[in-house]
Amino acid sequence: MITSDLTDEQERLSNTVRDFADTVVASAAYEYDTKRELPYDIIAHMGEMGLFGLPFPLEYGGQGKDYFSLCLAVEQLGRVDQSIAVTLEAGVGLGAMPVFRSGTAAQKDEWLPMLAQGKALAGFGLTEAEAGSDAAGTQTTAELVGETWLINGTKQFITNSGTKITRLVTITAVTGESTRANGSVKKELTAILVPSGTPGFVVEPGYDKVGWHTSDTHPLTLTNVSVPAANLLGERGRGFANFIQTLDEGRVAFAALCTGAAQGCLEEAVRYAKTRNVFGRNIGSNQHIAFTIARMQARVHASRLAYYDAARKLVTGRPFKLEASLAKMIGSEAAMDNARAATQIFGGYGFLNENPVARHYRDSKILEIGEGTTEVQLMIIARELGFDTL
Repeated sequence: MITSDLTDEQERLSNTVRDFADTVVASAAYEYDTKRELPYDIIAHMGEMGLFGLPFPLEYGGQGKDYFSLCLAVEQLGRVDQSIAVTLEAGVGLGAMPVFRSGTAAQKDEWLPMLAQGKALAGFGLTEAEAGSDAAGTQTTAELVGETWLINGTKQFITNSGTKITRLVTITAVTGESTRANGSVKKELTAILVPSGTPGFVVEPGYDKVGWHTSDTHPLTLTNVSVPAANLLGERGRGFANFIQTLDEGRVAFAALCTGAAQGCLEEAVRYAKTRNVFGRNIGSNQHIAFTIARMQARVHASRLAYYDAARKLVTGRPFKLEASLAKMIGSEAAMDNARAATQIFGGYGFLNENPVARHYRDSKILEIGEGTTEVQLMIIARELGFDTL
């Protein structure tokens, strides 16, 4: 693990979360994965540790650190349980961060303290059946009637949207349309805060997913949902720009999660290869196994360097869109490749759900899809290089 470039404070944070992940999260991962339940006791413990408040100012109950610190915590959790890691990553990056970046003073005062302390979770309602990578396909509408937004539509694949501590979901909706010079229609997208329990806001039953069994993920239905006009998040019509910023930042923390997953598979493979004996010697003495693990180490190293670079550009105010997409793509492929390699090294034992590498094998595929597919990352990278691609 690369630590030489970290400050003493960052190393202490990383080591503290690593110890917590190994002693608390890892020991409960199989149980909660089997139950398909979010472990609220572990989430509460994470809140007490200040993990949900890492990048937020002290005035809002945060820790006064930065986004890089959040990434370090997410990486360590991702080593042992991706579901717990994404609960933190999405809770901060997609749930609380939009309020912090775009909210009014009143909105920040109302929502950030509970979110930063891990006493509440928030979701980010962007994806729809016809709108994911193509946000212009958004069908959810919001009409301003007097001093009230009237919202109708559906959302899908929304993380942290249906837990017993979810208090808020930010919804992107079409609030108007305009006609371009070429005759095409441009949708005005706006972000609006919808508190949980608002009449007409229904959290549908959770998905039966291949992996991330502990992570909370639901489709949402909004039928004549009324919220105050003051629940507008940011400027009207700036929803597209706001969620692009949210996704760019989120991809950096997501890349940290990917790195953690790849690291977790590497650690399990190294341990097993040194202790599993076949034909009188450990399997790691076979060149093929040793070289496979060496490639796993190379993937982890590249993935970590990529997200470190993106995170440092983010926190120092430099452009980081290209680096975020590179980190997300490199990290997700590293996680998937390492999960496949580790499962093969374990053989039959790697096919048992109680084995951490089996969970990583199931969990890691979504890393190449969530928060922008690999194809979307390639499109962004190509555009940053000057190619006008679709």
